[in-house]
Amino acid sequence: MPSAFLTCAVLGNFSTRAQNENLPITPAQIAADCLAAADAGASIVHVHVRDPETEQPSMDTALYAEVVDRIRDKNSELIINLTTGNGGRYDPSRDNPAVAGPKTNLLLPDARVQHVLEIKPDIATLDLNTMVFGEEVVINTLPSIRRMAELIQGAGVRPEIELFDSGDISILNTLMDENCFEKPPLCSIVMGVKYGFMPSPETVLYARNMLPKSAIWTAFGTGALAFPMVAQSVLAGGNVRIGMEDAVWLSKGVKAPSNAAMVEKACRILNELGVDLLGPKRVREQLGL
Repeated sequence: MPSAFLTCAVLGNFSTRAQNENLPITPAQIAADCLAAADAGASIVHVHVRDPETEQPSMDTALYAEVVDRIRDKNSELIINLTTGNGGRYDPSRDNPAVAGPKTNLLLPDARVQHVLEIKPDIATLDLNTMVFGEEVVINTLPSIRRMAELIQGAGVRPEIELFDSGDISILNTLMDENCFEKPPLCSIVMGVKYGFMPSPETVLYARNMLPKSAIWTAFGTGALAFPMVAQSVLAGGNVRIGMEDAVWLSKGVKAPSNAAMVEKACRILNELGVDLLGPKRVREQLGL
């Protein structure tokens, strides 16, 4: 029987309560959603945090620490994956593009992983993309990527490498040639972000075939194709991801009432496909956590 693990991405940077009023915002809500997702079948939770007052994305280490502490108080097995995606955005001023505009949040790599160094989760994301993102651009240079990889691994945390287009996989292969990673790469193929990989069976196979042979990978889609890509990823030999970071709807016309409900649906898909869903203990063994 084929096997796979499931990651629940609980809120992200861009989902809003205007899209789905059930989105968790406070550390207590985020932790509760993570625990419920674990009960529903997720072995890994991917965590962003928000400012509870403004509901905007935050990099406050104290907020991350509260979420992690609340999870660990109830569940010591669940694998925690913290984002490092914030800190790479550049918004060129309209009158002088060489001057940073108000949405810019470019940070030194050390600042982008400070919460990871202090909290030491199991996994932390490492974005390789430089791309148009909305009306701005995301910038991840090779020196910054190398430094973040060094710091994350130095803290005993496993990087999860985020791949938004084929050029990102070329960067990954360059880093592999440089022996940048201590273990076989743990990768996410991100599909559905505008101007990046489009979600389709062809994309999954194309991206999979470009990965290093040793890679452990997940392919996931956003929006309406989030659940179809659950099936496509496992059919192609990968793992799966679902959650309110990636999609608003549970089914046509039905907003997701919770992250747990999305995980439950993904588990039903895997069960119908005859896939053995791995629990956190087995995933920890597989990933060497």
